[in-house]
Amino acid sequence: MGNIFDYLTWRGDLTFTQDPPNAVDALIFSTLTYVYYGKKAERPPEDATTLRECAEEFFSLDDPEGRARSKKDTELLHCAAATARFGQTRLCLYQSRFLPEQETQFAAMTFLLDDGSMFVAYRGTDNSLVGWKEDFNMTFQQTIPAQRLAQEYIRTAALAHTAPMRVAGHSKGGNLAVFAAARCSPTVRRRILTVYNNDGPGFTKYMIGDPGYAAIVPRIRTYIPQSSVIGMLLEHEEPFIVIRSRSVGLMQHDPYSWEVEGPDFLPVQEVTESSQFLDATIKNWFSGMTNMERNQLVEVLYNLLTTGEVENATDIFQPKNIRAYVKTLTSDADMRHILSTEFQGLLEAAKKARASMTETKELPPSAS
Repeated sequence: MGNIFDYLTWRGDLTFTQDPPNAVDALIFSTLTYVYYGKKAERPPEDATTLRECAEEFFSLDDPEGRARSKKDTELLHCAAATARFGQTRLCLYQSRFLPEQETQFAAMTFLLDDGSMFVAYRGTDNSLVGWKEDFNMTFQQTIPAQRLAQEYIRTAALAHTAPMRVAGHSKGGNLAVFAAARCSPTVRRRILTVYNNDGPGFTKYMIGDPGYAAIVPRIRTYIPQSSVIGMLLEHEEPFIVIRSRSVGLMQHDPYSWEVEGPDFLPVQEVTESSQFLDATIKNWFSGMTNMERNQLVEVLYNLLTTGEVENATDIFQPKNIRAYVKTLTSDADMRHILSTEFQGLLEAAKKARASMTETKELPPSAS
């Protein structure tokens, strides 16, 4: 089976007028958000330029690979821009906000398609430690800054262009897509055709009770790989569409590992047992903590990690940083106590999840 690169080779010669947007296209638009574009992408819709031109500007800038989450993201931009399907889409209203002091990492952009519709796409978590911290804040805050920016962005995009829209994102971007669609005005919401949530986390129970969320649920398409962890976090009302990934464990979160068959993903019946176990463990763990305790744990972990020279998540396991963590833990008894207590709670949550899954397996089938 192929991946999104193979899909571009197979379907890239057909415009969106010839073949309407589908879930694989939505994942490509979502993944293209991980590129840090130049000024051309910021233009308003009436002055929008093509993705091909934006790509040419991007590759003319210094250190293009340093202006994306990964090398594959720059390869995807190069390949997509070369196709008739994506190259002639017009990119506009690009926004990028990185505010460490406000624990905010956000980006969004709008693609104008040749079929007369628009795609609003939100960036997921980048490699910054601030981005990961904002994700963890979701576990105890009713809203995070990126969600509020997502809500304002969809309003801006809807005012700037009157086309019917689809909304999409991967990882945190999927969460932002759902949040924006749920919290926009009813007038804007009526224009939304579909919301694509690609392995994005859910919400606290506060959001689940929101009338706008209930109204948009029938139009949400949530895709998760068979060993999903991120996409099963927190609460969801919409059903999952489980798909096959070439990777294992947490690496299945990588959109490049998702298997594509024709114009769709390759489906599987259900998530793996390990995914179910992790999901039950995390939910048990969170349910055993108050919001204050979740907040405290996140702050302690973040403070520990920032004692090293850590800016990106990839820096966390550098030997010099590990030595800094050990030194901090050795000298800070309060931090040791909090981490020890909460991770003991994690072990208990795992035992409870395992016992529950074992009990379910042993139950006899219900009588018909």
